[in-house]
Amino acid sequence: MSGPICKLSDLQIRNAKPSAKIRKLSDGRGLQLWVSPTGSKSWRLDYRFGGKKQLLTFGLYPDISTAKARELAATAREQLALGKNPANQKKEARAEALAAVENTPRTT
Repeated sequence: MSGPICKLSDLQIRNAKPSAKIRKLSDGRGLQLWVSPTGSKSWRLDYRFGGKKQLLTFGLYPDISTAKARELAATAREQLALGKNPANQKKEARAEALAAVENTPRTT
């Protein structure tokens, strides 16, 4: 078993500087903050589904806070426990939202 999980603090995230390559800062249990060479920081969840490695992106920091990213990761892990791929769930939710917008009458 590995050592204790050290979650990222807000200070560590704010102080994370870009480098020549993408830096992956682990928050534990597959949740990562990717710091790109351009300086953008995005939350991603690394997981396995059907024996294949998958990656789910939640959004950019600070738009998605640390607490919200952890909450989204926990929800995705719950879906995995139920045998559902969280990436497919996200695509379906996006398609439903798009359909709702397209079905809204336009006023000019």
